[in-house]
Order: sequence, then C-alpha cells, then structure tokens
Amino acid sequence: NVSATLIPSLALPMSIIGTFSVMYLLGFSLDNISLMALTLCVGLVVDDAIVVLENITRHMEMGESPLEATLNGSEEIGFTVLSMTLSLVAVFIPVLFMGGILGRLLYEFAVTIMVAVLVSGFVSLTLTPLLAAHLLKPTDHARHGRLYQTSERIFDAWRRAYERSLLRVLARPRTTMAAFLLVVVATAAMFIHTPKGFLPSDDIGQLFAFTEAAQDVSFEAMMDKQRQVARLVQANPNVATVMSFIGTSGFSQTLNLGRMLIVLKPYGERASPEKIIQELRPELTEVPGITVFLQSVPTIRIGGRLTKSLYQYTLQDADLDELHHWAPILEEKLRGLPGLQDVSSDLQIRTPKVAVEIDRDKAAALGVTPAQIEDALYSAYGQRQASTIYTPTNEYWVILEVEPKFQTDPAALALLHVRSSKGALVPLNAVTRLSTGVAPLTINHQGQVPAVTLSFNLAPGVSLSTAIAEVHAMQEKLGVPETLLGSFQGAAQAFQSSLAGMGILLLMAVFVIYVVLGILYESTIHPLTILSGLPTAGLGALVTLAIFGRELDMYGYVGIIMLVGIVKKNAIMMVDFALDARRTHDKPPREAIYEACQVRFRPIMMTTMAALLGTLPIALAFGASGASRQSLGLAVVGGLLFSQFLTLYFTPVIYLYLDRFSEWLKHLGKAGKGSDPVVPSSPD
Repeated sequence: NVSATLIPSLALPMSIIGTFSVMYLLGFSLDNISLMALTLCVGLVVDDAIVVLENITRHMEMGESPLEATLNGSEEIGFTVLSMTLSLVAVFIPVLFMGGILGRLLYEFAVTIMVAVLVSGFVSLTLTPLLAAHLLKPTDHARHGRLYQTSERIFDAWRRAYERSLLRVLARPRTTMAAFLLVVVATAAMFIHTPKGFLPSDDIGQLFAFTEAAQDVSFEAMMDKQRQVARLVQANPNVATVMSFIGTSGFSQTLNLGRMLIVLKPYGERASPEKIIQELRPELTEVPGITVFLQSVPTIRIGGRLTKSLYQYTLQDADLDELHHWAPILEEKLRGLPGLQDVSSDLQIRTPKVAVEIDRDKAAALGVTPAQIEDALYSAYGQRQASTIYTPTNEYWVILEVEPKFQTDPAALALLHVRSSKGALVPLNAVTRLSTGVAPLTINHQGQVPAVTLSFNLAPGVSLSTAIAEVHAMQEKLGVPETLLGSFQGAAQAFQSSLAGMGILLLMAVFVIYVVLGILYESTIHPLTILSGLPTAGLGALVTLAIFGRELDMYGYVGIIMLVGIVKKNAIMMVDFALDARRTHDKPPREAIYEACQVRFRPIMMTTMAALLGTLPIALAFGASGASRQSLGLAVVGGLLFSQFLTLYFTPVIYLYLDRFSEWLKHLGKAGKGSDPVVPSSPD
C-alpha cells in the first residue's frame, strides 16, 4: 500500500526539518555528536506515526470509513502516543543537568534527540491523521498480489504462534516470574563483570609519536636518531607524510625528547591506526639509542599532561628523595603488568652534571668574585649576545660561545680563565673545585608538590577498567609509604568519575520516567509494569557487547540509556490498551491484557523493527570513525532483539501480578476504614 507507506515516511523529513530549526536557534552545528543523534532518530521519529497509522488501519479493517477510522483510531491511540513521547523525552532530562566532561559531550546529543522526538510526536498526532483521512482507501484483500498474501500468511502464523505460547505463559505465572528474576540477576552480574572503557579511539587519519633518547644526548646525535625513525615511519605503505620535531618546546624542556605527527593515507587505502601501530612498533625498536612511543591521536584530550603515552598515573610526595626512590620501582612494576604497554616516566634524574664549587679564600686572594666566575661561565656556555650587525635588509645577532669541540667536554672547564678585578687572567680551576655527578633535567610539580607522572597505553584487548584495577592492586601489594600519593590523571581520571556519573544518570533516567508515567497514568503501580522490560534490554545489550568483544564505553552507556526510552514503548502499548479495555468494557485483567497483546502485536513488531533498522548502520560501523561508535549500535540492536522476545511474555504476567497487588492495596485501605477486606484471586 503506497499511501500507507508514504504517510509514516513523511514524518521523518518533517521531524528532521523541525529538529534542524531548533538546532539552529540553539547554535548547534552538524558534528559527530549531533549527526549520531540524528541517525538514531531515524528509527525513532517514525515510531509514533506507525502506531497511529496502524491503529487507524485496524479500524478500517473493522469496516469503518477512512474518516471514522481516523477519528476513532487517533482518539483511541492518542494517549498512548503521548505517553511514549513524553517518557522517551524524560530519559534525557537528567543529561541536561550533568556536569563535567560527560555533561558537555552529551548535552547536544540529548537535546537533539529530545527535540526530534517531541516534533515527531506532534507530527504523528496532527499530520499523520490528516494524511490518513485523505489518502487511505478501504482495504480490499482480494486486490493484493502474491507478495502481500504470502507475507500476510507468514505474519498471521507468527501471531497465532505467539497467542498460543502466551496462553501457556499466562498459565504458568510463577515460572515466568522466576525467569524474570533470573534475568534481573543476570543483568546485574553482567554489568559488574563487563569490561568498561571511556572514550574509544577514533580514526582521524593521524598518529602521534614521542621519541626519547639518553638524557645526555647531544642535539646532533638526537637529530640523527630522529631522522632514522622518521625514515622508517615514512617507508610504511600506510603513511602519507611525517612531520618531525626535536628541541625544547611547550611539550619538553629537554633536548632528549622528540615528537612526530604522522598523517595516514585516506581511509580506503590503508589499515586501521591500531594495526599500523602494531606494524611500526617492532620496526622502530631496531633504531639504537632511542625509544619510540606511538599512539592514535585522540579526538578529545582530557586534562592531564602531554605525555608519551595516552593514560597518566601521577605520584606525589613532599620528600623529593623518597619520590625519586619509589618512582622507578613503580615504573618497573607497571612494565610487568600484562594489561599495559609503552610504560614511560617523565622522571629524568640521570643527566650528567659538573658542579663548580668556588674556593672563596683563594678567589678573594686573587681578586676574583663569584659574579665574575658566573659571568665567565655564561660567556662560554650561555649564548651571550655580544653585538648586533645591521644591514639594509636584516639584522644579525653575534653570539659568544666556546668552540663546538669544547662544548661537550667537561675537561674544557679547566681551560677557562676569569679576569680578576686587578685585570689579570686567572685559571678557573685555580679558584674552583670541579666535581661530576648526575642531576634532574626538570622537577615537575602538581598542586605545588613534587610529582612524577608515569604514562602507559593499553595492551590490545584490555579495557581501561581492567588496567586501573591492575595498577591499584600492584600499588597495594607493593606497600608504598603513606606519604606517597598516587592518582590517575587526564582520561583515566575522567573515566573513574564517569563510572559513578553514568550509573547515577541511568538511575535518574529510570526515576524520571517513573514519575512521568505515574503522572500520566495517575498510578504508582502501572509504571512499574511498563519499566519491567528494562532488565531484559540491559541483558541483551551487555551480552551483545560481550559476543562482539566490545567493552562498555561511553557510547555503550548512551545506547543503554536509549534502550530505557525505547523498550518501554512495547509495555506502554500493551498496558494502555488493557487499562482502556477494563475501563470501557469492564473486562477482567487476564482477558484485557491478553487482548492487548493480540491487538498491539503488529505495531510492537513494526516500531521495534523501525528502531532496530535505524540503529543498524551504527552497529555495522560504516566509515572511518564508525568503529568507535559501534558499541552504541550493538547495545541498542542487541537490547531490542533480546527484549523484543522476552517483554512480550514478561509484561503480561507482571501486569497481572501488579494488578493483583494494586487491588490488594485498595482492599487494605478499605479495611482500614472499617470495611471487610476481600483478597483478590491469584493470577494463577
């Protein structure tokens, strides 16, 4: 039926256009976050129109004219659509008040979906009935072709099978409730044991490399080693260009650290960044005297220092000696953890030094002051600007320094002379004592306390939650002193905060939905029936992530929150019809819910398939950055498939139990006022 297909299809462009208008007014742009939200909305915005159109079509199949069917069907289903729309919007209300990095990331996502769902609900209650009244024609089954007849027979057989199996389930409510409780326990167990991550790595076509040589390396030696590394990287067939940097900068105040920005070839002409890193890592270990740390460039770098690896663990201690003692020990222990790789430290305390100690008695006897000694050393090694040469087009600084062959030889200090206040040249070693040793290149601080930052990357297949647990277990086992404080920084710290934040967000979303449904149904019991499908969706999402070897990252959490809003639509359609049947036709609870399951079976299947197919492109991970958001699609698709089967059986049984509980509360209230209590019959 072309008309019946066209009517809900028009809800999509109308909803998206309305969403674009609000996004423009709010100053949103079309970026990864908003486009992902719009992709998910494709399956959601047609749901309400499908429900309205299906109910109108059902009335037409009962013999009503298109206008009568539109009026009666829209009136009958209007409250159901309103409940589905408002409860789905309510899921994202807590997101609007979230703080921190998660709140900033999800705000645009939440607002975009909320606006799209509200616009689609308005379209389904206005434009959809209008089009249905003018475009739909009375159904004539005889005029349909073989495809329709075949598909209709399959669907009717499917529905009859469901009706027979539902009767068996309703006859065994205790067994069904036991299965439901088992699902709840399994969901909780899966949530606890599922590996958790934060922001997955994104393929933006770039890699970053940090290089580290010995602490006493010269600039020329560092340049030679850096060029060797750059040539090996450039020779990789996946690499387009390499930009290499050494010397002091905002990243490093020492000469033994270098950086490389590696630009990869277009997405279709190369492997993934993770595979390229695995290819380059063994090749780069062959360059002597330099260590290379590779990482995929994160889309969002969250706090922390710019370190050689992605995640940071910072040690702090007011006692510098104790900090320098324990930092190398902890670094070595981190290298031994199986979940970590590319472990490094910003502690550099092995730099050779020459200490110049002034013999003040000799210096005073020879007329040499400490300032004159310092001035002589600065002239030799401090790059003093002695003069400036001006030309018509430019100017040139004249820098004073010793010859290059003496710049790296500590013995050359004995050849320096200091001009005394009497005008005589005094050898430096005549008024000083020279001693060699080691010293730190830099002393880092955090919160005004000396700090050492250990950085690491995750080994392939290891989640961030597992790595953090390994680090904590190692530190407790090692028995470090209480004065030595260890804490994660940057992305690892944000991940720890997000675990509690996402859990609270999920609970708040469920609570807000319960409040909204309680207001709409004027009941505290029926919202529990509607929300009873959430554990099945959560279990399906977690099992699907486990099957595909994905961790529960931020996008996976968003998928589960989406499921909270999507899955309860099935229960709303069933419960709303059952309540209306009891009020209007005075049917008993069992007969009312059974009829609701029969009548709402088709729209439930249609809306679920629409939401599932709308999310499928994200689950299939199309595009360069598709894999990073795949967990969201897998969670939604897996949760919908799993809950679609179980809620069709769990919801009717839970409805009967909670209805009996509601009746018991009513009779208990009457008994408290002096009436004789009447115990309602069991759903058995």
